[in-house]
Amino acid sequence: MLEKFRAYLEKSITISDEQFELISKHLKIKTFEKNELILNQGDICTRTYFVVEGLLRSYSIDSKGKVHIIQFAPELWWISERNGLLFNEPADFNIDAVEATTAIIVPKDFFRDVIPHVEGLHDLNQIMLNNSIRFMQRRINMLLSATAEERYLNFIKLYPNLTLRVPQWMIASYLGITPESLSRVRKDLAHKHFRP
Repeated sequence: MLEKFRAYLEKSITISDEQFELISKHLKIKTFEKNELILNQGDICTRTYFVVEGLLRSYSIDSKGKVHIIQFAPELWWISERNGLLFNEPADFNIDAVEATTAIIVPKDFFRDVIPHVEGLHDLNQIMLNNSIRFMQRRINMLLSATAEERYLNFIKLYPNLTLRVPQWMIASYLGITPESLSRVRKDLAHKHFRP
């Protein structure tokens, strides 16, 4: 499993065997069962998860019990809750396993401890952080200004293999629409693109 993490890193930086041995000492591999709660809203998050196999999600539950999915993390994606990780504040979101998942647990101080020993890791961390910010800005803009159809098409582009892996209600929750609205969007798209 750590080799998949190394291959992920080596798409951006060069890592010697000695450096990867140092990196590996900071990491743990854990398997989560389907529906297992990994982080509870209100707890302090102290780690980040790199998904090797499976699917995680972050979400909140409002005062009426409605689930609001913030992010899905399929294979080779990162997921965490930054309030605790960076500011030692209670988590706004839950993280759980949508499928049985194997993830690499990256501790809070990983980058601080390893960056001095691995050239390029600082730049990679900055790129990942900026990509995360860019992702969230686009997501907010889509929720504020895009139609349900545009949001769904964007979801398919961002997560091309998830439409068959997650229940329709989860996709609807991520899109900020009802499952009934999502059914209409899918029906309209099928009608538009598959007319005889």
